[in-house]
This record gives sequence, C-alpha cells and structure tokens, in this order.
Amino acid sequence: MTNKMIEVQNIKVNITNMNDSDYICISDFTKFKEGKSTSDDIIRNWLRNRITLEFLGTWESIYNPNFNSVEFDGFKKEAGLHTFTMSVTEWCNKTNAIGIYSKRGKYGGTYAHKDIAFEFASSISPVFKLYLIKEFERLKQLENQNREWDVKKNMNKEQLLNTYRCY
Repeated sequence: MTNKMIEVQNIKVNITNMNDSDYICISDFTKFKEGKSTSDDIIRNWLRNRITLEFLGTWESIYNPNFNSVEFDGFKKEAGLHTFTMSVTEWCNKTNAIGIYSKRGKYGGTYAHKDIAFEFASSISPVFKLYLIKEFERLKQLENQNREWDVKKNMNKEQLLNTYRCY
C-alpha cells in the first residue's frame, strides 16, 4: 500500500493504492465544510441517502463478486427514513463492500475508491469535486511520466550491460 497526497482548495487529501486501485480519503474532504458537524457525521448523513446507497450498491455489484445484495436490498428499503442510520463499518461488514472502508491510526479516516470519492465530493461541493478531479488527474500524469522515465532508465542500463557483455 502506497500513500500519496494532493492539495485541493487548500485541503490536503490523502490517497492510498490498494490492489492496483486508488482510494481517496473522503474524511479529508469534510474539512471543506465549515460548521459543527464532524467528519463521521457528514459521511453518515451521506450514507443515509437512498441515491447514495443505490450508487454504492451498483458500484459493488459491478466490481465486487462477493457483494451481499440481499443485505443491500434491506438497506435500500430503509434509506431516507428518519430512523435509518448507517456507518461505513456497518455497510462493509453487512454487505462485504470493498469500495469504501474506514481505517484507524496513521493515515486513518474513511477511504473510498476514486469513483465513490468523486461521488461523495459532489455532496461536499461541485466546485470542490471539479478541483479534486483536476488534481487527481495531475497526480496520475506525474505518475505516468515517472514510470516512463523509470522504464527508459532501466532500458538504458540493460543496453549498457549488453554492450559490455558483447566484448
């Protein structure tokens, strides 16, 4: 697992890579929202929304063969009711979700696959979402340039070694 950071509208956002997928710390986004709500409250309120759960359930259905759709159907029926509450941990434990997770300790927070993180960013601010996408794409371009440079460097080393082996 590798950790990176980007800055979006003066907010540092952590990114980690797990199983060749980027997961973005959506807890960091909540710093954009001023007020008395905690990061957990903002994420919980987002999870209560029926549209959010439908998005998460559809994402999991596409990318997660172990997704528990029966549990998901139960959550979907309750979503939006005043009595309905949901935590990321509960969502993950009951549906076997892989698109979002909570992490404690250093680099802790709630992390979501980039697709889900971009969706969550919409609930924070459309402007924030656009800057997030822009910074994320910039990071990916830098990573690709670095990979190309590493490949060229390694090819040059290999060519040099082959040249010496010929003599």
